[in-house]
Amino acid sequence: MDEYEKERNKQIEEAVVETYKQEEEMMILVFAQWCVNHGLDPEEMYRQAYPNQQSNERLQQVQKLIVSKEEAGEIPDDTVLGVLSMFGNEDLAMVVSEAIAARK
Repeated sequence: MDEYEKERNKQIEEAVVETYKQEEEMMILVFAQWCVNHGLDPEEMYRQAYPNQQSNERLQQVQKLIVSKEEAGEIPDDTVLGVLSMFGNEDLAMVVSEAIAARK
């Protein structure tokens, strides 16, 4: 593999990582906005799912982008559960499922 191919592969890898980070941030935003839309605290929900972790810095950053329930569009329960599962956040999806069940 020559230097050009190595550099090209590195660029592709960096682009994939950056895309993943952006998509993960969108997942966090969907989760946090869903929480706000339903009168729930996103950080408290996160602590319930991951009690042994410190607070999530990315969740704190994303909360600056959250709008009021009145300004936000509806986020269906299935959507938030789907994006959490897609990123392997099964514990958080379980806490969300419990919140959905308690609401009904």
